[in-house]
Amino acid sequence: MKLSPLNQRRFALFKAHKRGWWSLWLFLALFALSLGAELIANDKPIVVRYDGQWYFPVFKRYPETAFGGEFPLQANYKSPYIQELIASKDGWMVWPPIPFDYASINYDLQVPAPAPPSWDNWLGTDDQGRDVLARVIYGFRISVLFALTLTLVSSVIGVTAGALQGFYGGWVDLVGQRLLEVWSGLPVLYLLIILASFVQPNFWWLLGIMLLFSWMSLVDVVRAEFLRGRNLEYVRAARALGMQNGAIMFRHILPNAMVSTMTFMPFILTGAIGTLTALDFLGFGLPPGAPSLGELVAQGKANLQAPWLGISAFVVLAVMLTLLVFIGEAARDAFDPRK
Repeated sequence: MKLSPLNQRRFALFKAHKRGWWSLWLFLALFALSLGAELIANDKPIVVRYDGQWYFPVFKRYPETAFGGEFPLQANYKSPYIQELIASKDGWMVWPPIPFDYASINYDLQVPAPAPPSWDNWLGTDDQGRDVLARVIYGFRISVLFALTLTLVSSVIGVTAGALQGFYGGWVDLVGQRLLEVWSGLPVLYLLIILASFVQPNFWWLLGIMLLFSWMSLVDVVRAEFLRGRNLEYVRAARALGMQNGAIMFRHILPNAMVSTMTFMPFILTGAIGTLTALDFLGFGLPPGAPSLGELVAQGKANLQAPWLGISAFVVLAVMLTLLVFIGEAARDAFDPRK
């Protein structure tokens, strides 16, 4: 699809912002790797060759009996018994680079957990003996997916609410602004703490609760653009020609309002990641045992004798948020009307 001359100019400005351009590619590479976390960090082999047949334990669960075992339980591929059964039929296994997933416990530690970095656990283990690097990879994926989903859905709601208020004005704008003032004054953290005592938090529960409040960040920006744009000459001409209000809003005014919206979205993304990390740190986020960067920060605080925990969490969060801020700066420059 060919870009319009204006979008080509914006793309050229974004690409000219070297820091933002390379940050985008680095972030996309890290995100793509995290999407394939099961192929990078897993306590099951990627592929098993046994008795002339192929097995893919990463994608499907196989019982011991599939490899000549005695019990119809899920096979433990790290067990010497299962390994001998597979080798007895001239079989072999291909393991991921990190033979642990986010919940795997290393029972062969030579020192009490949390264990320092070693050849088995490249970033050490946490206080439960779980591999830190595996939890970082899975935690990175959950944080980004949570923030992306929250940003996209809240942007749709916020843009729609701001467009309606700005375009129609009058009582619609007045009532909307009063409701916005009341709703934004509610203490989000206290509500989460209260609700967490009734419901076990999970990914979708947190997303729904955060969505109730995150959409308000874009309303004022879009509302201002629609208040300005509804009185422009081309909008009046479209209305005089009999065009419906919905078509005027989303075909003529919204593209101009999206310029300011696009510059805010990377910063909403960083805010969502920071909020999820803070909730996990306080114990009101994802369920216990879930791969969480905030939980890793809490473990670093509770285990000062294990600095690799705090350092790992700090480096991952710092790199992720820095890349997103640089991408946001490049997007802001690319959509700046003055340029």
